[in-house]
Amino acid sequence: MSFDANAHRESSLQGWEEAAAGWVRSGELVRAFGAPVSHWMLDAVAPQPGQRVLELAAGLGETGLLAAELVAPVGGVVISDQADAMLAGARERAAELGLANVEFQAINAEWIDLPVASVDAVLCRWGYMLMADPAAALAETRRVLRPGGRVALAVWDSIERNPWAGLPGLELRERGLVPAPQPGAPSPFALGDAERVRELLDQAGFADVRVEALDLHRMHRDFVEFWETTLDLSRVFHDAVLERPPAEVEQIRGAVQARLAQFEARDGSLDIPACTLVASARA
Repeated sequence: MSFDANAHRESSLQGWEEAAAGWVRSGELVRAFGAPVSHWMLDAVAPQPGQRVLELAAGLGETGLLAAELVAPVGGVVISDQADAMLAGARERAAELGLANVEFQAINAEWIDLPVASVDAVLCRWGYMLMADPAAALAETRRVLRPGGRVALAVWDSIERNPWAGLPGLELRERGLVPAPQPGAPSPFALGDAERVRELLDQAGFADVRVEALDLHRMHRDFVEFWETTLDLSRVFHDAVLERPPAEVEQIRGAVQARLAQFEARDGSLDIPACTLVASARA
């Protein structure tokens, strides 16, 4: 790897600990946006009552909490994330839903602290592309799956197909506030190629690999909501913008709004296209 993997792991953990409060604030929008992806993944692994499911890089655990309802009453779900603050938010959500068959573990997916062949299914929505070594994480995923168990994952498609992130990021790069993505380094779009995803699953020893693109829509009632949600969800964007003087923040805000005007309806609402790659495979 051409980057400092350990430094990335440390900064990633810190970033997610700090971002958790924003994710909780924007939880309803995140659930609505990601619901089609979670349902695709659940259909792909088809959890059955009595089974044990692991969610990796779970964040607030949206997909795992849906799985918990499917494996109840005697099955269970392990919701895991490297960030304790994210797990705290997931616990709160599980309590709101009245789910008793969920446990929470702080796990880095590159070395999963579970026995060999101990789970029936693994879910990971928008996690592997952010890891220092996704190949190691997928090998660990296969290790903890029982023979015949299934994995379902999602990673973002190319940045060109995701203007909700690409256009604000372009504004920051042109202003010199964030660097261009480093080739080979983790990023939201590091695995935005279907053949690369298939190759990683094949190399990890999975069979029956399926990869496809899923179109999504990032919907907001107005640009203000988009702006505030982006500050909540992206620590990189948050820090790059809010470290600038107030007048420059307003300039950036206006420039991003202008870039996204093409997706604005007459009532001011936004419907911004998005695309994710989803994949499933059998251990």
